[in-house]
Amino acid sequence: MTPPRIYKNYIDGEWVESASGQAFENVNPAHRGELLGLFQKSDSRDVENAVAAAKQAYPSWRLMPAPKRGEILYRAARLLLERKETFAEQMTREMGKILDETRGDVQEAIDMTFYMAGEGRRQFGQTTPSELQSKFCLTVRSPIGICGLITPWNFPMAIPSWKIMPALICGNTVVIKPATDTPLSAYNLVEVLEEAGIPRGVVNYVAGSGGSVGTPLMNHRDVRVVSFTGSTAVGREVSQSVVASFKHVCLEMGGKNVMIVMDDANLDLAVDGALWGSFGTTGQRCTATSRIVVHKKVYHDFIGKFVDRARALRVGDGLDPSVQMGPLINEGQLRTVEEYVVIGKQEAAHLLSGGGRLTGGAYDEGFFYAPTIFGDCAPTMRIVQEEIFGPVVAVIPADSLDQAIEIGNSVVYGLSSSIYTRNVNHAFRAMRDMETGIVYVNAPTIGAETHLPFGGTKQTGNGHREASTAALDFYSEWKSIYVDFSDKLQRAQID
Repeated sequence: MTPPRIYKNYIDGEWVESASGQAFENVNPAHRGELLGLFQKSDSRDVENAVAAAKQAYPSWRLMPAPKRGEILYRAARLLLERKETFAEQMTREMGKILDETRGDVQEAIDMTFYMAGEGRRQFGQTTPSELQSKFCLTVRSPIGICGLITPWNFPMAIPSWKIMPALICGNTVVIKPATDTPLSAYNLVEVLEEAGIPRGVVNYVAGSGGSVGTPLMNHRDVRVVSFTGSTAVGREVSQSVVASFKHVCLEMGGKNVMIVMDDANLDLAVDGALWGSFGTTGQRCTATSRIVVHKKVYHDFIGKFVDRARALRVGDGLDPSVQMGPLINEGQLRTVEEYVVIGKQEAAHLLSGGGRLTGGAYDEGFFYAPTIFGDCAPTMRIVQEEIFGPVVAVIPADSLDQAIEIGNSVVYGLSSSIYTRNVNHAFRAMRDMETGIVYVNAPTIGAETHLPFGGTKQTGNGHREASTAALDFYSEWKSIYVDFSDKLQRAQID
């Protein structure tokens, strides 16, 4: 047998082994016997080396003109575009979602990289009149320093690009720790940046666990910025850990996203959206449609169509073009889904489809679970309130738009929401009253685009946004500049 490829860390412009000399396996969740490669089992020593490299590279990188930094990102975007199909296939093998979705994941990285390349010429500040004569006022963006980036497994190239590209275009240097389930996709992204000409030390990649790499990275004295995407429980730990050092922290965490289907909705369109929102990426999205509130007048019609479509979904290896839903990421996530299905049954929710692990034949090789729908759910049930992160959706009947919005807002999260309606008044009320960072009209709760801010309210985040120009506000600081050319002392608010 051919020995597995060994992937190294990227520190100070070199591909190097971890200080421990140990490695961990990256396996295909659809075929557990398929080993994609060995990645470095790093620890605090590797983090120390990566941060030192980023620190050394920062003075020269911050002084490189932003348009020149943008040219490097532009070259990286072109390389990503050329290798899109290869990277998508590797991503499907790495984390399971179907090829159409992994192509979209890589495309999002392409879009983000092109977008931030353009921001090299668009980091606009303000000029404004002074209250005093012969005095000029303006604002400019300034980089912050070293950024520690901790990314999840469900969008293993897109989300690293959300963090790396705005950090770089603002003049920061970065150390990224990818998820241990999906280190290859982030590796590919960093390799592309190296080929595009990123100077040594500006981008560093350290693989390993959260405890061994993530914790020392976010707590390092020289790391000024921490960006974390993951669960609310871990995000809370990140926030509490770094609060004493006053680091800039962006937390992108959980969601329990609601789709509202009104009695005047196009039901076939709503079912299309429910199917894609609930079972795309096997429900493993922070924006997944995990709750559907349906007006009682169309509840039974909607349920009938939705259940029939869910039962017909083809589940299997994401490399098979006929497959519509892939496996869960690992055994732990599968067990979590199983536990919540048991909870749903105990809560007396009606199991309408799915509800079990798929077994037999090729299913035994991976972490496959049937698309699962619970009906007649109460808003207070745990399966309605808590994030499951799997192919499980709860359907709740409602009497009115007011009740639907109340149910939608009754969870601790506030990431994404949607409404299906032909009534413009209903649509605008939902846009105004839903307590979420993202609202869709006649579309599911998934489908964010890179040029709009991404993030949520309540326990979904801490107020920052990723993507678009909003990301620049996190990865830079405003500097206000006053130029007095009066040749005399002038006192603001006094003279």
